[in-house]
Amino acid sequence: MEVNATALHSWDAVLAGRLWQQLEPLVRRAVPVDLKSLPQGLQEILALALNAAPPAEEAPDSPPPGPVTRVGARALGAWDTRRESLSFVGEVLFSLGRWLRGASDMRASDLLWQIEQTGPRSLPIVALVCFLVGLIVAYMGAAQLQRFGAQTYIADLVTVGVVREVAALLVGIVLAGRVGAAFAAQIGSMRANEEIDALTTLGVNAFDFLVLPRVLALLIVGPMLTAFGALVGMGVGWLVAVLIYGVTPLEYVYASVDSLTLPHVLVGLIKGTVYAVLVALAGCRQGMAAGRSAQAVGDATTASVVQAIVWIVVAASVLTVVFQRLDV
Repeated sequence: MEVNATALHSWDAVLAGRLWQQLEPLVRRAVPVDLKSLPQGLQEILALALNAAPPAEEAPDSPPPGPVTRVGARALGAWDTRRESLSFVGEVLFSLGRWLRGASDMRASDLLWQIEQTGPRSLPIVALVCFLVGLIVAYMGAAQLQRFGAQTYIADLVTVGVVREVAALLVGIVLAGRVGAAFAAQIGSMRANEEIDALTTLGVNAFDFLVLPRVLALLIVGPMLTAFGALVGMGVGWLVAVLIYGVTPLEYVYASVDSLTLPHVLVGLIKGTVYAVLVALAGCRQGMAAGRSAQAVGDATTASVVQAIVWIVVAASVLTVVFQRLDV
């Protein structure tokens, strides 16, 4: 992209700041920017702000990259993204180690605040989603079981399915949209406003102060929300079985208790905890890597939701195979 400034006769710091806001998202996406028509001083300032060298003399046109070059560039970009994610997880683990040793900058008040924001305030949406999805699971499963006269097995189907798989998955998706996006927006806005740079200047570790409280908060509330969602799903299964398919209330309760074994409960809670932690990591990672503009913060918020859901689906597949192999 070429910046046409042939009619520009004078400039000031306000113009430089406006140009930086417009060009910085393009540079982050590796879009070539031609600044040679700008005044020399403005060129140098923008080149420094955009972390690029000042534009050199016009070079002869080079041929467009071939398919092999494009594939290689995409592969390198994907590898850089994976490396940054692994580096971020490593920083979180170091921060956790400092907290366990009592040498962390994390404040207990920040942890309690994040628990309150991510736990109790997520209960209404978790209850609504688990109620509706539990209703679908119970009704569709009961419709098939009724064909064989096996309505008494509705309790087994709903209880095992909701407790072991559905509740944890729904809680993870709800947290990705409600909490993960908020984490990315909050930290990304602090990065855009240079608040994180100020913390670093004051000697405060940003991972201890911002990331660790959010990760620990979801680590704590994740299994609680999963258990709550499972109870809601089991309750709506009871309503469907009793009110629609004529199963007696006590019969449904006895069947649910009989099918609800400790391994099913533990598997569901483990999955819910893993999904919640992945949501926290995705949101904080995108926030810490966000650019310094409003558009960059919005992009980071969107990317955090997408990344969290992808990580949840991958983790769900891996954990399901592992638990099946272990016969749990």
